[in-house]
Amino acid sequence: MEFSSFLTSLGTSFVIFVILMLLFAWLSAKPGNNVIYYPNRILKGLDSFEGGSRIRNPCTWIKEALSSSEHDVIAMSGIDTAVYFVFLSTVLGILVLSGVILLPALLPVAATDDGVKSVSHTTSNHTFNDLDKLSMGNIRDKSPRLWAFLIATYWVSFVTYYLLWKAYKHVSWMRADALMSPEVKAEQFAVIVRDLPPVPEGQSRKEHINSYFKAIYPEAYYRSMVVTNNKEVNKIWEELEGFKKKLARAEAIYAESKTTGKPEGTRPTNKIGFLGLIGKKVDSIDYYSEKINELIPKLESEQKVTLREKQQDAALVFFNNRVTAASASQSLHAQMVDTWTICEAAEPRQLIWSNLTIKFFKRQLRQYAVYVIVALMVLFYMIPIGIISAFTTLANLQKILPFIKPIVKMKAIKTVLEAYLPQLALIIFLALLPKFLLFLSKLEGIPTESHAVRAASGKYYYFTVLNVFIGVTLGGTLFSNFKTIQKQPDTIVSILASSLPGNATFFLTYVALKFFVGYGLELSRIVPLIIYHLKKKYLCKTEAELKAAWFPGDLGYGTRVPGDMLIVTIVLCYSIIAPLIIPFGVIYFGLGWLILRNQALKVYVPSYESYGKMWPHMFIRLLASLILYQVTMFGYFGVKRFYYTPLIVPLPILSLIFGFVCSKKFYPSFHHTALEVASHDLKEVPNLEQIFRSFIPLSLRSEKIEEDQFEDALSQVSKTGSSV
Repeated sequence: MEFSSFLTSLGTSFVIFVILMLLFAWLSAKPGNNVIYYPNRILKGLDSFEGGSRIRNPCTWIKEALSSSEHDVIAMSGIDTAVYFVFLSTVLGILVLSGVILLPALLPVAATDDGVKSVSHTTSNHTFNDLDKLSMGNIRDKSPRLWAFLIATYWVSFVTYYLLWKAYKHVSWMRADALMSPEVKAEQFAVIVRDLPPVPEGQSRKEHINSYFKAIYPEAYYRSMVVTNNKEVNKIWEELEGFKKKLARAEAIYAESKTTGKPEGTRPTNKIGFLGLIGKKVDSIDYYSEKINELIPKLESEQKVTLREKQQDAALVFFNNRVTAASASQSLHAQMVDTWTICEAAEPRQLIWSNLTIKFFKRQLRQYAVYVIVALMVLFYMIPIGIISAFTTLANLQKILPFIKPIVKMKAIKTVLEAYLPQLALIIFLALLPKFLLFLSKLEGIPTESHAVRAASGKYYYFTVLNVFIGVTLGGTLFSNFKTIQKQPDTIVSILASSLPGNATFFLTYVALKFFVGYGLELSRIVPLIIYHLKKKYLCKTEAELKAAWFPGDLGYGTRVPGDMLIVTIVLCYSIIAPLIIPFGVIYFGLGWLILRNQALKVYVPSYESYGKMWPHMFIRLLASLILYQVTMFGYFGVKRFYYTPLIVPLPILSLIFGFVCSKKFYPSFHHTALEVASHDLKEVPNLEQIFRSFIPLSLRSEKIEEDQFEDALSQVSKTGSSV
């Protein structure tokens, strides 16, 4: 990439960011847009404008974000969001402390050498000389100046160890404080029981569960809920809810017609054929009311059948105190590992009911099968990623498509294409993956949404690192040096290692595009704003439809965290080779902290709370990025033929030891709730019946059904052990 293209990319990205910031300041001040820019505050019953002031400086949001505390974030968006900001601030600290030493120390060392004239592996293949002189590529082979870069490699590693340790300790206490809360949390009184053994003759499944747990926990056992196959009842319930929404919409249209047309109004009609386009025309209000009246008894009947006849080999078991529940979740209850498998319960909204009934060995097989599928996908995705990397460079496009040469020769078009084409192609291509990876994670048999998101996030991380960082580096290099490698296969290692600096400018522009354009769109929320107003004007007729149109969802950890991890990996791996990338990383995570702080306090609404269980996954992948950085530096020092390259070898070993120590010291309290944490007093006696009912699936809830009709699947045990 030429220097002018780099400046064009950087400059235009910055201009776009400034425009989007100004749009945000203007649009967010308009009362009609409050539901887009302040939905979290609105849902909590707070004033949209913090402090009640509607006369706001365009930069007021910055002051509010900077002055907010961790407690504020927890109050508005929960522990998981606060943990995400610990991750952002930790990475920001690593890059700032690294940059403070690396930039003033390494840039002069590189700039005062003349290696760029004598070596071929430069930052931009001899076209980006200004940056070549500031990179490790400008250092001559075997030069004593490489000592500075080797010491810097150690500095970055030890800074990372220190800050990761500090962060892990902080998050551990944050999680403990949340779990020690005197507030009653339903999930702390329940456990998930899977792999139920066959029911003994003469007992019902309910009686079997009751007798088993009553014998082990005679004083603390409260009640059980057998998991059922809800496929059919869910289908009827969703159909019923759909007709209720349609009826509400039809009534709203009818009410509106009384104010805009005839005083008596015009009753809405619809066709009952395919997609409402064909068939008999009927009165919508009467038709939907009739359908609802038909489905209510059908739903009640199916609820009874489901609870009595569709019980599965899993259950939720409830205790009258959270210490017993925590103890039960981490105890071995049966001699054989594939029976009476117990784990902590998650929030009711998190449970993936269909996965609770998957048997132990089937879960193991599914897990291995998914791992194989993901591994194959990673390998085969490397091919299209490499092709994108190779084909979206102008030089290679001109080789493949000679007819575009006249267009590319136009200076303005060439500059814009060089600045954006490869990065945009890569970002769009990667956007196709997350939903499929989440589907695969749920296919493993994972019981909760938060766990599935963590698993999908991990898979996406490996995709991005292996296919973007490594794939882009290898793809472009192999494509451009194919003939050389074909003639001299033994040169492949040196060619690939020397290609690292040559891709530095690609990643510089990639990071810049992510933080300027990406965070600009995040802050301005232009796309959600446009969609909301279009829906409001043309589609929404009821309050429920309006809320669905503006409801923001959560931060999206499944894609956001792997995206951040990719930037961490890129910046770490190039921090020594091309130190100028560090300021770009600092801006990315600094802007991310600032903008997402605003979004967490005012916009996003958490869809679940796992009390920081995402942190160990963040930690282990940060450590993986650090190890990849250390291995990369070992390879590049080898290419530089530095005699003391073996001194890098202890670093990956130290990283593995560090990870092992952290996993032993901190991780168990994330996997299980410590009993000393669960033993803290509550401010009120828990309503066990309310806790129990909060776990009943929506499709099985009905005020008309008496308790005895739920008897087979929902049980209650008194202190004396008798069933009620």
